[in-house]
Amino acid sequence: MAKSTRSIPKKKSILTPHSLGFLKTYINNASPVGFETSGQKLWLEYLKPYIDKHFSDPYGTAVGIINPDAKFKVVIEAHADEISWFVNYITPEGLLYLKRNGGVDHQIAPGQRVLIHGKKNVVKGVFGWPAIHTRMGNADTKEPQPRVDNLFLDCGARNKKEVEELGIHIGAVVTYQDGFDEMPYDYFVGRAFDNRIGGFMIAEVARLLKENKKKLPFALYIVNAVQEEIGLRGAEMIARRIKPDVAIITDVTHDTATPMINKIIEGDVVCGKGPSLAFGPAVHNKLLALVQQTAEKKNIPVQLRTVSRSTGTDTDSFAYANDGCPSVLISIPLRYMHTTVEMLHKNDIEQTIKLMYETLLNLTPQTNLSYL
Repeated sequence: MAKSTRSIPKKKSILTPHSLGFLKTYINNASPVGFETSGQKLWLEYLKPYIDKHFSDPYGTAVGIINPDAKFKVVIEAHADEISWFVNYITPEGLLYLKRNGGVDHQIAPGQRVLIHGKKNVVKGVFGWPAIHTRMGNADTKEPQPRVDNLFLDCGARNKKEVEELGIHIGAVVTYQDGFDEMPYDYFVGRAFDNRIGGFMIAEVARLLKENKKKLPFALYIVNAVQEEIGLRGAEMIARRIKPDVAIITDVTHDTATPMINKIIEGDVVCGKGPSLAFGPAVHNKLLALVQQTAEKKNIPVQLRTVSRSTGTDTDSFAYANDGCPSVLISIPLRYMHTTVEMLHKNDIEQTIKLMYETLLNLTPQTNLSYL
């Protein structure tokens, strides 16, 4: 019997060339904690065609609104900031010592290329580190380990005056240079997918609502918050301002399938197997059940995990704001968090967008979220 020459039709992707172009630009742009403005401008420009109104708060959290006149308020939220460094001390020899700005990992720093955001422009630099030849002493000598107090930047200047002539100053922010790239088997790699991938996904939800001409029975606030990496500060401020009735938060979580991660502690979550839903005190049980029912109905694969006292995400700020806000966390699995080579899977991006989108269509002001 002759074999059929008909090919299996490829599943239509939620993502478009235009949206993927925005994602690449967005990831490649620096958005350090406390200095998120340029990233927020990019995000808002992408979002504007899909919303009715927008505003920002005094510290730079950006908000787009669909159906702004409705009384019932629903938030979908991500955070816009990335971990970075501050220039803290300039030596007479022109080397720069640093302080953390957020939970940046000092162990990955040696040998990395960086961008120093000075007063005049962006200056390239490197984390210097002694060559292996010079670190190899006798058997009793331990190799130095990277620490915040022994890491330094070299920007080519050979004295403090030359550093200052470049516009570099105490308090200048330093970000890693590495950007977006594509890898085999539908993986993306980049710096600061934590959590600009969230900002991208909530913007895509707004796009789908607009393009599919969906009318929501509530006001939808698309929130890209600042300063999550230093204690959920942006979410804390904007939650008090909006006073939402429901909040759906998206962030990254650990892919635990890689070496040196204990699944007994961190749970079993793998890239490519769908978004992760968390159980924990801040996660509203009935809202979580609604998300799970939506996933089951729409054949969206999900993975489950637990959190303890807090989620460690902006979910906590929304859940406990004002008089309490039913909140749920939908996370996307990520490999190598807080490094320059964070990895995630294209399928998880699409499934997470789809889950948020379908949950919004399944939610109304009459949805019973009362515990008693």
